[in-house]
Amino acid sequence: MNDQGTAGRIVAVARRILLEDGAGAVSMRRVGDAVGITAMAIYRHYPNRDALLRAVADRSARELAEAWRQRSPSGTWDERCAAALDDFLDFALGSPHLYRFLILDAWAGARRFPEDFRDGQGPPFSVVAELVEEGMRTGRLRQDDPLETAMTITSSAQGLVQQYLSGRIGMDEADFRALCHRSTGRIINGLAAE
Repeated sequence: MNDQGTAGRIVAVARRILLEDGAGAVSMRRVGDAVGITAMAIYRHYPNRDALLRAVADRSARELAEAWRQRSPSGTWDERCAAALDDFLDFALGSPHLYRFLILDAWAGARRFPEDFRDGQGPPFSVVAELVEEGMRTGRLRQDDPLETAMTITSSAQGLVQQYLSGRIGMDEADFRALCHRSTGRIINGLAAE
């Protein structure tokens, strides 16, 4: 097996463990056992656990953004924003451990706003930022800083998801999703061009 294949398998296994049990369950020993190599052999590919987790985060973020971009560009701007929110909720509620790791957990090398979000460095966030820029360009949203506006729009949904996943919102999933759409709609309407 070549080194690139082994490195890819290491990341895939670490991601599977993270998806199933959370980032705290990802250890070099557990990943090595699942891949069929020694924990020490992982260090040939990743200098430490933080580097391995960063590789998991980078791959996951790229895959999410790619999947979200594959959505058809048809529909009004508001319909496409609603579809992007649905994609986000599908991810957050369908993969809560990965969501927590990518969005909520503090870890070495995590992207920081705003410096790491310029020029597409935060792939899923870039999808929202592009929608915001389009909304400003077409007159749906008033002119403002696109990154900060995208952060304003996404932060509400992220906060609601955090409350929902921690059991602090007592709604079934369909009602919760509707709440997220209403809340995001209120924010977008508040940012609308006059």
